[in-house]
Amino acid sequence: MSATPVLKSEATIGILGGGQLGRMLALAAARLGFRCHAFAPDADSCAFDVMHDSTCAAYDDHAALARFADAVDIITFEFENIPAETAAFLAARRPVVPDPTVLAKTQDRLVEKNVIKELGIATAPFASVQSAADLAQAASVVGLPAVLKTRRLGYDGKGQKMIGPSDDPAAAWIALHGVPCILEGFVPFDREISVVAARSRDGRVECFDVAENEHSNHILKTSRVPAAISHDLAVEARRITEVIANAFDYVGVLAVEMFVVGQGGGPAVLVNEIAPRVHNSGHWSIDGCSVSQFEQHIRAVAGWPLAKPVRHGDAEMTNLIGEEVNDYARWLGEPGVSVHLYGKTNPHPGRKMGHVTRVISGGAKA
Repeated sequence: MSATPVLKSEATIGILGGGQLGRMLALAAARLGFRCHAFAPDADSCAFDVMHDSTCAAYDDHAALARFADAVDIITFEFENIPAETAAFLAARRPVVPDPTVLAKTQDRLVEKNVIKELGIATAPFASVQSAADLAQAASVVGLPAVLKTRRLGYDGKGQKMIGPSDDPAAAWIALHGVPCILEGFVPFDREISVVAARSRDGRVECFDVAENEHSNHILKTSRVPAAISHDLAVEARRITEVIANAFDYVGVLAVEMFVVGQGGGPAVLVNEIAPRVHNSGHWSIDGCSVSQFEQHIRAVAGWPLAKPVRHGDAEMTNLIGEEVNDYARWLGEPGVSVHLYGKTNPHPGRKMGHVTRVISGGAKA
């Protein structure tokens, strides 16, 4: 493809994926005058409701992909599990941002961990697992307890099994169907944090304030900003995120999830995972910041200048999961609370149906 153009505000941005992240990207894009066209295989994709246009087809439907590419000016994605073949097919026809090579690095947990290690950034101990014999050897090196994770297609706790000191590693291997995995040493962390950052085409990086995250059943439940960590540790977390974004030559928004651990010299951070997309822990920015993560991503994709995020106050984002969405009305009268419902049907357990954000004014910072 030729050089990626700087988009005019009436341009059409193609979005691969039809979930709530795509929905919120389209809403942010509309504020800037862009149109969005989503491509997703599920007819009930909640992003379709707010799109200028949409294509419902399989990710391996080349005829539909070609028509989609012809209808848009540039393409981005709302989640990282887009098939590599799909991204390559589209990249030959239209600019795809971020570059699809980023997907190859982040879709595979082992590749991702090795990239982080090569950058000199600390992670939990890990080892590749290709067989039951590999797992036994990895357990002896990494130690137990540990977490066995599939190398691909795992999120929100899917595709992973905890292995305790008295557990049979072979049972975990069988439970994950013997696919290629990575064994990660369990980290006795003090807290979980994440940094959401945007990087522009010219290499400028803007980080949002560090979020502190709490999970329930492996699914993010609450994010609080700012995280209850020291200034120096927050600076280090943002530095690590910037290093990763630059190493990937990334364009757009990404998130780096980290553990805060206690060490002899004081608290430190270990990188857990990289998400090459807008991220659940950055949803607070819609209501709690001068620019949202979604607008930052659209700006970066379009080749526009990034904004400088300025937080309006302390913020707390809570996911509405499963049947919790049916109780949304109780939030509507809460002072300082914004309600976001994704328009999904079938609120089954573990499904993210919406979120609410509470912002306490004051204490804002750049």
